[in-house]
Amino acid sequence: MTAPAVPQRLAAPAPGWTDTVDVVVIGSGIAGLTAALKARELGSVLVVTKDVIASGSTQWAQGGIAAALGPGDTPEEHLQDTLVAGAGLCDPAAVRALVTEGPDAVRELIDLGTRFDTQATGGLSLTREGGHHRNRIAHAGGDATGMEIERALVAAVKRADDIRIIEHALVLDLLRADDGAVAGVTLHVMGEGQLDGVGAIRSRVVILATGGLGQLYAATTNPSVSTGDGVACALRAGAKVRDIEFVQFHPTVLWLGKSAKGQQPLVSEAVRGEGAFLVDQLGNRFMQGQHEMADLAPRDVVAKAIMRQMLAAGKDHVFLDARHFGDELWRVRFPTILASCRSHGIDPVRELIPVAPACHYSSGGVWTDLNGQTSIPGLYACGEVACTGVHGANRLASNSLLEGLVFAGRIAESLAGSLPDLREPAEDTRIPGLVDADAVPEMQRMMTVGAGVIRSATGLAEAGERLGKLIEQPSGEPGTPGWEATNLVTVAAALIAAATAREESRGSHWREDHPDRDDAQWSGNLDLTLPVECEPDSRLSRPVTAFVPLKESSEGE
Repeated sequence: MTAPAVPQRLAAPAPGWTDTVDVVVIGSGIAGLTAALKARELGSVLVVTKDVIASGSTQWAQGGIAAALGPGDTPEEHLQDTLVAGAGLCDPAAVRALVTEGPDAVRELIDLGTRFDTQATGGLSLTREGGHHRNRIAHAGGDATGMEIERALVAAVKRADDIRIIEHALVLDLLRADDGAVAGVTLHVMGEGQLDGVGAIRSRVVILATGGLGQLYAATTNPSVSTGDGVACALRAGAKVRDIEFVQFHPTVLWLGKSAKGQQPLVSEAVRGEGAFLVDQLGNRFMQGQHEMADLAPRDVVAKAIMRQMLAAGKDHVFLDARHFGDELWRVRFPTILASCRSHGIDPVRELIPVAPACHYSSGGVWTDLNGQTSIPGLYACGEVACTGVHGANRLASNSLLEGLVFAGRIAESLAGSLPDLREPAEDTRIPGLVDADAVPEMQRMMTVGAGVIRSATGLAEAGERLGKLIEQPSGEPGTPGWEATNLVTVAAALIAAATAREESRGSHWREDHPDRDDAQWSGNLDLTLPVECEPDSRLSRPVTAFVPLKESSEGE
C-alpha cells in the first residue's frame, strides 16, 4: 500500500504581526515548562500553549514518576526494566541518561515545590507498576501526580518574570531559513490581549513539547488538545520522525459503553501495583500464565491479553477487581479514580470495574539525539512529541514524566555554550492545503478499526484508502478545526505508512498477519520523512519510510 499524500503546509492567512525571542517553547506540560525554566539563562524565553498554561496531558498522569529513589534500588535495575519493556528497540545510551539523571531531576522537582506523598518516617512513598521489579514510582495526592507536578511547574514559571506566556495559541508551521535551519514558527492566537490571529515568532531556537496524538483514535486517555500538532509541523518542515507505529494502548481504561468517544477516564496501572487483578466475564483471572509478572506485565502484554480475552468471549470489555482494597485504601490512595468511577455509577469498593484498552501514549515521534536536537538545525523536541530512544517499542510505566523532565534539561544544558544566530526566514513556496474538520470522526473511527490495537495489511490498506479520500474532500475556511484536522490526518498517514512497513509484532505494534517478533528482519527503527520537494503544482506530499538497523540507528546520532 502507498501511504496517502498530505498537505505540504497549512493554508492560513499571512502573519499579521511578528515577534522575536531567543527561545520559543511550544507546549506547557512537564517537558515544555521544564525546558522554559532551564532556558532562562540562555536568553529571552516565550512559552506558547494551545489552551491555558495548566492544560495538556501532564495533569492527567495518575500513576506517578519512576526513578531509582528507594532503598536497594539502582539506576541499573531501572535500566534493565526499561530495556525489557522496550522489546529490543530502546537506545541503551538514552535509557542510561534517563535512569542515572532521573533521581536528581525528581529531587529538583521537590525543591521546586512538588509535594510527593511520603511515608510516616518522612521518606517518599513508592509503589510499583507494570514492568517494574522494584517499588520506584513516586506519586502525589494518591493518584493525582501529574496535577501536582503541573501545579508546581506552572507556579514556578509564573514567578519567573523573564518568561513570557502566550495562551490559546496553536502552532501552525515552522519557519525555515535558506540553509534549512529553523528561523521561528507561525501560530494562531485566539484573542490573547494585543495579539490575535495568525502571527510569526522569529527565534534562534524552537523547542517542541506539544505532547501526543491521542485524538487520532475514537477512544483515548488524552485530552482534546492532543492532535499531533508537533509531529505534523515537524514533518511538514522535513524533520525525521522515528517509530511512529508504536502507539501504546493503556490496558485499563474505564469502559463507558460502545458509544463512548473522546477522552476516557484512566484506571491507573498503580491500582494493579497495589494488588488489583484482571478477571473475565465469569470472574476468572486470566493474566496468570501469560507472563511471569501476571497482572503487572508490561502494558503491551496486558493490552494484548485483554484483547484476546475480549475477542474469544465476544465481549468489548473485561473487569478489574479491587474490591479487597476496602474503602480506606481507595479513599486515600486513589481518590481521583474512586471519584471518577462513582461519577459513572460504579463503586469499585463493592463492584468490579469494567475496563478496555484505549489509546494512551506515542512511544515514537520526532527523532532527537541525546540532547534533544532533531534532524533540523535549531529545532529541538522533548516529551511525548519526541523519540529519544528511551521507550523503544513500548514505554515502561511512569517513564514518560521522567523522560520529559530529564531531556528538557539536557536541551538547555546542550545550548548553554551558545545559541545559534537568528536567521532570516526564507520564502515558503510550498502549496498550502487544508482538510475538512468534518472528516475527523470518520478518521478516528477508521484508525481505531484499521490501525488500533490489532493491525493487518488489509486493515491498514483500507484505512489508508479511506484516509486518502477524506484528504481529497473539499475543505472549509482556515481555522483551528481545519488546522487540527490537517495535523491529525498528516500523523495518521505517517502512522499507517510505518505500521504497514513493519511486518512483525513487537511491543505495542501488533500485526495479526505477522504475529511473531522478527529480530532477523526488523531489529531496528523505522524513520519517516515528508519530502519538501513535491510534484509540480501539487499541494500534497507522500510520507516515505526507511528502515535503519539497530546498530546503525544508534551510531553517530
